[in-house]
Amino acid sequence: MLAAAALEINVQQMIFSFLGGLGLFLFSIKYMGDGLQLSAGDRLRYILDKYTTSPFLGVLVGILVTILIQSSSGTSVITIGLVGAGLLTLRQAIGIIMGANIGTTVTSFIIGFNITQYALPILFLGSAFLLFTKSKTINNIGRILFGFGGIFFALTLMSDAMYPLRFLPQFKDLMINLSGNPLLGVGLGTGITMLVQASSATISILQSIYKDGLITLNAALPILFGDNIGTTITAVIAVIGASSSAKRIALSHVLFNAIGTVIFLILLKPYSAYVTFMQGFLHLTPKLTIAFAHASFNFVNTLLLFPFIGVLEYVVTVLIKSDKNEDEYKTNYLDYTLLITPSIALGQVKQEMVLMSELALKNLKLSVDFFHNRDEKIAEEVETREEGINNIDQEITKYLTVLSREHLNIKEGEELGIYLDMCRDVERIADHAHGIVKDVNYEIRKNLKFSEVAHIEINNLLQISSDMINCAIAALKYSDKEKAIEALDLHNEVYTYEKKVRKNHIKRLNEQQCEIQAGLSYIDLISHFTRICDHARNIVEKVLENRM
Repeated sequence: MLAAAALEINVQQMIFSFLGGLGLFLFSIKYMGDGLQLSAGDRLRYILDKYTTSPFLGVLVGILVTILIQSSSGTSVITIGLVGAGLLTLRQAIGIIMGANIGTTVTSFIIGFNITQYALPILFLGSAFLLFTKSKTINNIGRILFGFGGIFFALTLMSDAMYPLRFLPQFKDLMINLSGNPLLGVGLGTGITMLVQASSATISILQSIYKDGLITLNAALPILFGDNIGTTITAVIAVIGASSSAKRIALSHVLFNAIGTVIFLILLKPYSAYVTFMQGFLHLTPKLTIAFAHASFNFVNTLLLFPFIGVLEYVVTVLIKSDKNEDEYKTNYLDYTLLITPSIALGQVKQEMVLMSELALKNLKLSVDFFHNRDEKIAEEVETREEGINNIDQEITKYLTVLSREHLNIKEGEELGIYLDMCRDVERIADHAHGIVKDVNYEIRKNLKFSEVAHIEINNLLQISSDMINCAIAALKYSDKEKAIEALDLHNEVYTYEKKVRKNHIKRLNEQQCEIQAGLSYIDLISHFTRICDHARNIVEKVLENRM
């Protein structure tokens, strides 16, 4: 009985040590990635947007960004955001995902180098950089170092915890079964990665098991392939309920790794022989052998499937139908072949301006809905549409800039300048709608409450503002003078009503019917509506002056 109790205690210790090491590993990977991402700042998003004009460049950028942030999932999230905003095409995004798969293999190479004896000093150095200085740059370096040291210390804990497995007959039987059944290995790798939600963790465990001689290379490789599939399932879970663009990117990631796994399972014996040869030729340690196999899999898979990006794009587009509103964040009328006829090109810009104005109005209504209901999904929709509006604004400005180089008559030149000004006004309307969401988020954080009267007043301000924007859109679309004049009347009405709201609000403050902090926030909130109507007035005044 004593022996059995000792064994139970040992098993418990083994499980606890392994789970603790795994937890520290996952935290350290994320913490190091956060430090790298904070150091890079917004440049990551800029790089993805700027340097992905072709799928090949997308692959290179995907590799670079994933190396920088140490997370293929992080790269995928940024990519999905850019596609949703219309800044990247699906084809470019698939290229980035392929590159991210290669970039993530760098983590396994880092783990492959045996520097565990320096883990604790690196942890101390990272802590010193975090705690003993106020410099953000040095703090970020501290995050990187602390995460880096934590990775290797966690690997030591997990390796020590797994050491007793070599004495368990059941574990030996499992390894024998894996050697004879590659599909079982793929399933095991996929399942564990789905549970852990990080392929770098499962690959590091595989490196440790292989280093200790607990598994053969033939058994390890299918598990490695499964790890790659498992990490894509994480992306699938992340895009449940997301846009069709996000779902297509996730599905393309799954298909990419699944197709690669099928190819490499068919060629498992020659691939295993190749890895074994390179292990001896390059004098690789067991851990670096797994890292090399991981990198080779993703690199060769990318080489094989890169020429078929178009096919992959077609397949995911057919399998996942477009969302009803997916194309609302992209320009519909800006045709560069029409630049040789400026009058027609300007007509196209006008139609694009109308669509952009309708999107801004939609966001304004949703932002007020968020004020009433505080539903986070509404805020996310506003954020996404705001990025889309900014993209349309950039595209219209770019189109007009190119058009300005054509031979324009005086009227066309004036009209071009007017559209540039209008574009800024519409974009500012959208910014104020987004500003309402930011203010409401602040109110949520501070737990500020508003009376029923305040909600009614905001609704009334929205109604007047919406009516004015609708009149401005009609005036622009149909060159309607009556609608333009009606919009100006509504502009006066919103200012009159806003003054009334302020007076009522001050009265409520004096009577202590609401908190002072909530009162100040409410003043900021209502000021958005007068600013919005100012920008709508600018639009209708230009229509009246020029009868466009």
